[in-house]
Amino acid sequence: MAVIGWHRPTWVEVNRSNIRANIENERRHLPENVDLLAVVKADAYGHGMLEVAQIAKDAGAKGFCVAILDEALALREAGFDELVLVMGAVPLEYAKLAAEKQISVTVFDVDWLRRLPELETSLRIHLKVDTGMGRLGVRSLDAVRDVEDEIAKRQDVVFEGIFTHFATADQLETSYFEKQLGCFKEVVASLKERPAIVHCANSAAALLQNQRDFDAVRFGISMYGLTPSSEIAPVLPFALRPALSFYTEIVQVKELMAGDCVSYGATYEAKSQEWVATLPVGYADGFIRAYSGFEVSIDGERMPVIGRVCMDQCIIRLPRHYPIGTKVTLIGEPNTADEAASHLGTINYEVTCLISERVPKKYIL
Repeated sequence: MAVIGWHRPTWVEVNRSNIRANIENERRHLPENVDLLAVVKADAYGHGMLEVAQIAKDAGAKGFCVAILDEALALREAGFDELVLVMGAVPLEYAKLAAEKQISVTVFDVDWLRRLPELETSLRIHLKVDTGMGRLGVRSLDAVRDVEDEIAKRQDVVFEGIFTHFATADQLETSYFEKQLGCFKEVVASLKERPAIVHCANSAAALLQNQRDFDAVRFGISMYGLTPSSEIAPVLPFALRPALSFYTEIVQVKELMAGDCVSYGATYEAKSQEWVATLPVGYADGFIRAYSGFEVSIDGERMPVIGRVCMDQCIIRLPRHYPIGTKVTLIGEPNTADEAASHLGTINYEVTCLISERVPKKYIL
């Protein structure tokens, strides 16, 4: 059972207005005939799936993309009746359930269709084409034709969509992107009958590339106000508004003297008199051990995490004494998710996804 820490001063704030603004700005940026599908997998990248889905729906999203069937089922159980596409693999034994719940599934292998038992309720499928990601997807025109032929034999399958995924859309150098795009367009042109939803753009492509030839985009990381990569940040068509902030409060302040050590392994030793504070957040909350040395902030003033981050607590060095209950920004302004990603040697996607379920989310504005 997941326990949420409502009775501890560590929390995430999610700004509804910023998510809404990011979606509305992207919709204005898109051609009028192109829909926006909100990617809410992985608990909406740590922002809260059901809450974000409602915000996205209210802002004009026409459907949702998730990674696993359980996420799609949770959306249906919460009352969302829009298109929900599972972009990952769905085991054959759950195809009947997906059909009954009118959940669209991804097909990336004709053998899956051949082994699919006859269904009483039609199953909506989106064919995944591997144009160069090397992950899920059929890889040849012959394989696409095989899928089409198999669909034609069945009365219980609806060919609702076709899509691919770009490996380098978040880079300024576009030759590999153009190669993938050309391959996908060739596949679409070869179809005997074009399905209703042809889509290929992730956030980066949706922001930077014209979508006039397609029916929808999959808007993910940038819906949350985060840039797909630092490389393309200077050329974005509009300013993204980060939605997530991660906060805690000081629970104890101590004065250290020269030679005093901090945390496991005694890896940090005070060189002179200094003030330190204990924060009730640790790697079990997604504030992982690699955050040691990262600078958090109080009222915009930065101060470092010292010593090893513990499971439930960490320690920061203060420039002066602060009272118990002082609010500390772990991720937000000025120490952004991008800065955290740089410190951790990863990407902003992982920073927000790392935040664990026991950290409560508060929705503002």
